Amino acid sequence: MKTFKLIKSILPLMLLVIIFNGCKDDDNNVPVIDVVYQLEVEGNQVTFKNETQGANTYRWDFGDGSGSEEANPVHTYPGKGKYVATLYATTASGQTEEGSTVIRIAKTTPVKLNDNTLADWDNVTANVFTTTDAGNAIKKVKLDYDGNGVYIYVELLGKRSDGQIFDFYLDSDNSSTTGLLTGSYPEGGYDILMEGQLLLDWFDIFYHTGAQTAFSFTQQSIPEAYILGTVVEEGGLLKFECRLERGKLKNLTGNGLRIAIVATKSDWSATLGSAPAVGSAAYFLDMEDED
Repeated sequence: MKTFKLIKSILPLMLLVIIFNGCKDDDNNVPVIDVVYQLEVEGNQVTFKNETQGANTYRWDFGDGSGSEEANPVHTYPGKGKYVATLYATTASGQTEEGSTVIRIAKTTPVKLNDNTLADWDNVTANVFTTTDAGNAIKKVKLDYDGNGVYIYVELLGKRSDGQIFDFYLDSDNSSTTGLLTGSYPEGGYDILMEGQLLLDWFDIFYHTGAQTAFSFTQQSIPEAYILGTVVEEGGLLKFECRLERGKLKNLTGNGLRIAIVATKSDWSATLGSAPAVGSAAYFLDMEDED
């Protein structure tokens, strides 16, 4: 949770001036109150804690087209972005002072990995991909992200006990000038390969090295770079979710990611499926946040 404090204060008038009655109008320009408040930001929700003294009424402009006349409102912003919130505090005599601050709301996700359900993925409606090519065991992929991780949901034919081997090809910096160039998934240079029996708790991490046309990857030792969430078998489909930690993997803190997923039999004897289909551009996840 992020906490901020804003104080709008005016230095006290230090000089007592008694010269002419005509100077009395200058008193109207001296603020009589300081506008003081704190913010607690958690996801899209902001709690405003008003500490202003001497005002009778308050009016908040949250900077997204809505407002409140409560002294200490709680407001949920519509999404990621930069908002300028302003508090107008009015005294009994009708004098109004104001104080503004900038609030930055980061992208959040409805996905939770520790809730023993995949129902929260129903709320992810962008970056949903399905495959229609015959014989492809991978049927659906969903992608989402927040400031900490990239979230991946997969549906494929089979059972967990089949021990499928998964390969995640990641163009982590969304650039074709670095990483592996391959005709299997054009329009990307694949910097990271994650490979293993993800659902049986091993998943190795490799970084691309050498020429871009060479399938040359070096294994990395990166603890806690991914988390496996809920796994469900239902109606002949194996469904699972996982999260890749953005702060752990090379260049994954950027504004875009391309990903392709391959499922292979546990003995490497045959490819079960590919998402997207081989020869298609990898799925693109836009992670561009507003300043």
